[in-house]
Amino acid sequence: MTGDRAARTAPVFTGRRWFFPSALLHALDLDAAPSGRRPRRTARDWAVDFVCFLLAVAVGLLGAAALHANTRVPDPLAAADQVLGALSCAAIWLRRRWPLGLAAAMAPVSFVSETSGGVAVIALFTLAVHRPFRYVLWVGGAHGVLVPLYFWWRPDPDLPYVASIVLLLVLLGAVVGWGMFVRSKRQLMLSLRDRARRAETEARLRAEQAQRLAREAIAREMHDVLAHRLTLLSVHAGALEFRPDAAREEIARAAGVIRESAHEALQDLREIIGVLRAGEPDDPGRPQPTLAALGTLVAESRRAGMRVTLDGRVTDAATVSASVGRTAYRIAQEGLTNARKHAPGAEVTVSVTGGPGEGLTVSVRNPPPEGDVPHVPGAGQGLIGLTERATLAGGTLEHGPVPGGGFEVRARLPWG
Repeated sequence: MTGDRAARTAPVFTGRRWFFPSALLHALDLDAAPSGRRPRRTARDWAVDFVCFLLAVAVGLLGAAALHANTRVPDPLAAADQVLGALSCAAIWLRRRWPLGLAAAMAPVSFVSETSGGVAVIALFTLAVHRPFRYVLWVGGAHGVLVPLYFWWRPDPDLPYVASIVLLLVLLGAVVGWGMFVRSKRQLMLSLRDRARRAETEARLRAEQAQRLAREAIAREMHDVLAHRLTLLSVHAGALEFRPDAAREEIARAAGVIRESAHEALQDLREIIGVLRAGEPDDPGRPQPTLAALGTLVAESRRAGMRVTLDGRVTDAATVSASVGRTAYRIAQEGLTNARKHAPGAEVTVSVTGGPGEGLTVSVRNPPPEGDVPHVPGAGQGLIGLTERATLAGGTLEHGPVPGGGFEVRARLPWG
């Protein structure tokens, strides 16, 4: 959240802010819109507004000179026209704050005041820059309707009636088109900004998802690798605790299993920590177990005192892919671990069948335990991890009690 907040409050322009319009900087500032504060004029805005003011004054002076030259205009009417022109030139400094109100007000004012024509054109341009086209259409349409009436009321002495109308309409159309072009450029910049921010957000989310998936994969691997070893430690340490009077040979054998399991667990833990430090989860160090290692797994369990029967009926086992073989191995390993925890002393049957095009079926089944079973600490997440592992391999996993008592874990894996 801190990173997101920093990304939101980071300025878009770190230099030459004076060179950009304040309205554009305000739109690019993500914190400005929620606060509701108005943008402050930049140096560019002051320069543009001052040029617009001088242009409006120049047009007003030309209009005033034309009024004095026209003997048909009474002096009081000319004076009132100039007063309106002066007020309109002063109102041009409000064009950024109220573009719609100024442009709408200038339609009737410019109709009765010849010296206000420049302000009306500038206000229409401002409206096209800062507001959507529907507002420009209404206000521009009002100006266009008043043009024929204006030249009918005040005909131009140097141009024909139709030519005057066409010339002013072309001027208004050019001003509106220029303003819409400026607005489209700003909208394009805003859309590119939004697209860049979305791309950054999506990239960050993808990176977070990749990290989360990597952590989940490492957690599954740690559980699958260490749970088997630590369960052997727990079972045999518990046996020594409950049978301190056992024969020396049994104590020595249990101590050997504990020592070997502790050594293997420490070695596996070192490899996983090495992967975390190196940041290369695809390079696990030792070769990963495959389907061919099931015999070694069963032999290891038998040496630990379990009664395990391996029923392997796999056609052309050498062609099993490494990922499917590793998944089958982990399922059998977790099944033996659970049987050792919850049904000690019971005979466990590990069945692996299938062939190319038929799929691979892995089953670990054990009868109900005899007598009470001492509590063995465990996370209880092994079967959840196995289900996810089988799903990632494209298969399915089922587990639960079987008729007559006992428990079975059965997985079906694809083998194309």
